[in-house]
Amino acid sequence: MTAPDTATRPLPPLTPGLEQAEAAIVEHYPRLVRLAYLVLPPSLGRNRRVLTAHSLTQRALPRGRRGGGDTAVRGGVPAQRGGLEGPESGYPYVRLRVLRAALEAGVPFTFRALPLRGQLPRLLPQVWGLRLFPRSGGAEELALDQWLTTLSGPGRAACVLRALEGLAEPDVLRVLADAGVANPTGAVAESGDPAHDALFASPEFDPCVLQARPTDLLRRRRLTRAGIAGAAALAVCGALLALPGGGWGADGPAAPPYAKNAVAEQALDPGQLVRVAPTLWRTSSRTDFSAWPARGDRADDTALLRRALAVWARPGRSVVVSATPGTPSGPPMGPPQLLFAGAVDQAVVVLLYDGLRVIRYAEPRGGTAGAALDFARTDGASADTATALVLSRVDGNVRYLAAPWVVGASLRDLLKPGDSPSVLKLTPDGMTPPVPGPAPAGTCTSWNALALTGDGATRLVTDLGELTPVRLTSGAPGAERDVTEPAELGEWSRTACLLPSVRSHGVRSVNAWTYAKQPLPEGDGTATWLCSRAETWQGTTDRVQAQFLAPGAPLAAQAARAEGSAACGPREPRVLAGVLWKSKAGQWYVLAAGSAQFTSVSASGGGVNGSATGNRLAVKATQGAQVDLSGKLTDGTKAEALR
Repeated sequence: MTAPDTATRPLPPLTPGLEQAEAAIVEHYPRLVRLAYLVLPPSLGRNRRVLTAHSLTQRALPRGRRGGGDTAVRGGVPAQRGGLEGPESGYPYVRLRVLRAALEAGVPFTFRALPLRGQLPRLLPQVWGLRLFPRSGGAEELALDQWLTTLSGPGRAACVLRALEGLAEPDVLRVLADAGVANPTGAVAESGDPAHDALFASPEFDPCVLQARPTDLLRRRRLTRAGIAGAAALAVCGALLALPGGGWGADGPAAPPYAKNAVAEQALDPGQLVRVAPTLWRTSSRTDFSAWPARGDRADDTALLRRALAVWARPGRSVVVSATPGTPSGPPMGPPQLLFAGAVDQAVVVLLYDGLRVIRYAEPRGGTAGAALDFARTDGASADTATALVLSRVDGNVRYLAAPWVVGASLRDLLKPGDSPSVLKLTPDGMTPPVPGPAPAGTCTSWNALALTGDGATRLVTDLGELTPVRLTSGAPGAERDVTEPAELGEWSRTACLLPSVRSHGVRSVNAWTYAKQPLPEGDGTATWLCSRAETWQGTTDRVQAQFLAPGAPLAAQAARAEGSAACGPREPRVLAGVLWKSKAGQWYVLAAGSAQFTSVSASGGGVNGSATGNRLAVKATQGAQVDLSGKLTDGTKAEALR
């Protein structure tokens, strides 16, 4: 095979003189910037793509004064004059430099090689206090923009050269090859159908006609104040360090600075993480989170564990931090215990335990910036309250990690106590499939709970928006039991819709107790009085609710509530509450009922004055009456109603 004649080979654009290149950039600046904007990776975001496109176009100016005479020659053949694509116009040359820089900007940066020119940070232009982006187009432009995100950089370049520059396929292949694309043919094949090429001229893709919006004003104010405070603190520290004796004085018994503190460094070393044997829970005297083994497909990923520990100790501005009430969110006091590390849905999750708290670290699987850090207080946990942890919440679904002693799981709708629960299949690591969370549609038409079987019991738990699911029980205070019997499930079907009132409150368990039944006046049936107590991990902010269930009513109504009260609990296993009730005949009554410890109940105020022996009271009243309730206990002491 003979070599082709050099006069017929595709030749790269002639290098113009500096003034010629500048003239080409200035004359065709909007066109070049639009080309760079369309080729740049959409993952940069519209504001950053706009500024980067302008920067790459302005940096397309050559460094020296090579070429640019009246007669330019390539390969011994005189150059042709005139036209946008003509060599002497300088436009093909600067277009190639812009295209090459835009493609380089889409190459992931690594520390294994020197950065490419297009990967270098832009110096100009700079915009402070504003976000700039092109005008929004119509549905067709939006669809085209979304389609461009599915293409590779060379594919977008081929599409733009054809649609925006109007180049034929051989010219597109040549320009891509000159730009350093390894597979120009594949890029052209990826560039798609030219049916919508006219849309590339839309204002949607014009980075020279821009809209402006402010950046985060509150964040700017906070950063300014923090900068002023930091500068003042730095000035004070510098003055103190300049004093004789080293500032404030000797450190005494204090440890060295944090970066040199051996204990602190061990707490951030993934090699020092505590890992429990898979069968320890069978012989351990404690059956809580300290008996959980390390599970998950990323439990040996040192880089992931190092990031999780570092973010725990020093969460940055891109980290979303949350903590249940009363839970400290400080760094670990020593090497924590690893509970789980693995890929869960669209995130990578790490669960750690330090004896007081369970910490959940989550980062996107795609490696994008940002992370979440959740803290939950778990001191005093037992086999009853350490049965599961929440791994993820996605689109209203919840995925749990069950304790190692859990051998079976099922999903139950509390509002349908007669329905059989749906059996769930656990993974070998103890993960449940994603299950609908409680009240998924925002209305209480269903309330899902998880029944976990293991360690000789079946425990019912539900998600209240925290890292630890809440255990549900029934029975009198001090004699709480797991919800398994039909009657207990029936009680919960009437009270489950009141659970949102204790959501995100650091609740450990909620107990429902039927403390009285009351025949209603005028023969209107029998009402049920219930008391639910939500115990928190803090132990000082427990919430108590008294509920009244009228005959035939689908759900119980809240009669009274209190926070931090000992009523309806082991310390004060009693409760008294009342409601204003209207009979079927239209007569209003004050109804009150107390637990079995009450020997009498009385009501006064609001035009009502009455009392009754025993723990139940019904006295006529008027609509809207404000009544005070009280009662006497079996030991003769007086007790007030729950408020």
